[in-house]
Amino acid sequence: MRLVVWGGSLAIWGSVAVMLLVAWYAYDLPRIDEIAAVTRRPSVTLMAADGTLLTTYGKVYGETVSVRDLPPYLPQAVLAVEDRRFYDHFGVDLIGLARAMVANVRAGRIVQGGSTITQQLAKNLFLTPDRTIKRKVQEMLLALWLEHKFSKDQILSLYLNRVYFGAGTYGIDAAASHYFGKPAKEVNLYEAAQLAGLLKAPSRYNPVRDPDQAEERTALVLRAMAESGYVLEADAAQAQARKTVGRAIAGAQARYFADWIMGQVAGYVGAVDGDLTVITTLNPYQQRVAEEELAAMLDGDGVKRKVGQGAVVVLDPDGAVRAMVGGRDYGTSQFNRVTQALRQPGSAFKPFVYLAGLEEGLTPDDIVVDAPLDIDGWTPKNYAERYYGDVTVREAFARSLNAATVRISQRVGPERVAAAARRLGITSDIEVAPSIALGTSEVTLLELTGAYAVFANYGNGVWPYGIAEIRGPGDEVLFRRSGGGPGRVVQPRIVDGMTNLMSAVVAWGSGKGANPNRPAAGKTGTSQDSRDAWFVGFTGELVAGVWLGNDDGTPTAGVTGGSLPAVLWRRVVERAVEGISPQPLPGGGAVVAEIAERDSGGDEGGGNSGGGFIARILESLGQAPARGTAKSKSPRPTRPNEP
Repeated sequence: MRLVVWGGSLAIWGSVAVMLLVAWYAYDLPRIDEIAAVTRRPSVTLMAADGTLLTTYGKVYGETVSVRDLPPYLPQAVLAVEDRRFYDHFGVDLIGLARAMVANVRAGRIVQGGSTITQQLAKNLFLTPDRTIKRKVQEMLLALWLEHKFSKDQILSLYLNRVYFGAGTYGIDAAASHYFGKPAKEVNLYEAAQLAGLLKAPSRYNPVRDPDQAEERTALVLRAMAESGYVLEADAAQAQARKTVGRAIAGAQARYFADWIMGQVAGYVGAVDGDLTVITTLNPYQQRVAEEELAAMLDGDGVKRKVGQGAVVVLDPDGAVRAMVGGRDYGTSQFNRVTQALRQPGSAFKPFVYLAGLEEGLTPDDIVVDAPLDIDGWTPKNYAERYYGDVTVREAFARSLNAATVRISQRVGPERVAAAARRLGITSDIEVAPSIALGTSEVTLLELTGAYAVFANYGNGVWPYGIAEIRGPGDEVLFRRSGGGPGRVVQPRIVDGMTNLMSAVVAWGSGKGANPNRPAAGKTGTSQDSRDAWFVGFTGELVAGVWLGNDDGTPTAGVTGGSLPAVLWRRVVERAVEGISPQPLPGGGAVVAEIAERDSGGDEGGGNSGGGFIARILESLGQAPARGTAKSKSPRPTRPNEP
């Protein structure tokens, strides 16, 4: 009798204790009837110009789907590996808990979990992932309430629409779209098993990043489906044999571009509660070309020439960014060397000097003296200290002659040079001093390439841009680009003259290594001690800029703008415009051919072909070949003008 009394008392007090404990843990539970009000952070999805998915920021959700709308094998695949007794338990699977407890005791560590899909939903909707007793008790209580409030199909639908599938995607429809490019309603058996397999470890079993791991996990899910009676073993084997590979999305380097875009979205649409889709200007093919060619250059000749980093940007003539590679490896460094790195452009700044000169009345055929000079103790020197005497403006530009360029800058005034650069889009600080002519003020690759685009855009100002359209919830258009740019900033006749000068660089000057076998114009650039090497130029189809150097500013092994950057530019452009008919340059890009064959090079060291037979004879006699309408009054050195 005493045992009965004491047992009854303990039972009563135990029940009271359990009730108090439950009440304590239930005190701060969220209201279950507010499930519809559970909010999430809006997502931003970036799309390439052709509709290709680039990347997503935030939590990405697809369309809300019901279990009844899905092919039966899709929810069955999830049940087979996550909760086979889902339709039999009341929210908490006591058998599953006991089985997990035994397995964990035997292993001496947690190897199995006993949470049901209802419990997982409760945790995902309302609780934190903390592994505490309080969270586990609250999870069970919420699971019981969910089972009381909703049907099994409703709970499973809620779970499938909210659970995380990796790569920033939440919900089965978003996952199917991301990994297979189709809605969840259209996935096949293998794809369904692959999606279900992601739930255990989304990053590890990502079919795009690690196809082998994903395939192993998918095979396990298919076997589990067969064991559970959801599919026949023959059907599982057939699905495995006809496996689907997750579609590849844009290269990882596009993340530089994506980060740049994300920094601008809020400025266009402000604060938005719903998900956003941003249609960008990126061309996936040209992006891949830029990535591949930069990697090949850095891993090949770049190693020999002590070049550790590089950057490439490709624009349409109107400023639309088609490709952007901000560095060697985004995973190692997220610093964008296209938009963030300030570097001395060297001679790549000279177009602004010659632009100011042409606007002051110079013509490509006018004569300028290329000889040593002294400006208050500053004595700019040509590459290899080689001087040409009287030369045409065209030759001074094409050979990138420093002394002649400084004379033009002094003639028009450094202030006018700085004003020309700002008018074309250079926003970085410019030091107004005699050395401005040699590009000693730092700029970014994007602003310099955008400034060159003015010449490709027939003198109209260019603001580089990457956003074409932004759509909000319900596909509402929140922003759509139309027009843009500051209008005409260079007169047509001046554009003709600049194209004449810049096309000579590619035809026979310091940048002839950049010749893409179609009309092209551009300029080489090298900073002091070959720390930075540039080539920026344009064809009738696009504008591109490249930079090679080292992050810490250490010198390269004599790399000049006319060497590796020119070659990299040519390779990028040739592939980017492959299959496109050559277009003429603005103004025709007329170049006055001085002789059929001639020595190339300049202060950039664009290489030396050895010259023609007649040219070599004239060299040996100390005479220069004819240069357009002018002849040199000073003998040419016999030493090749290259590094």
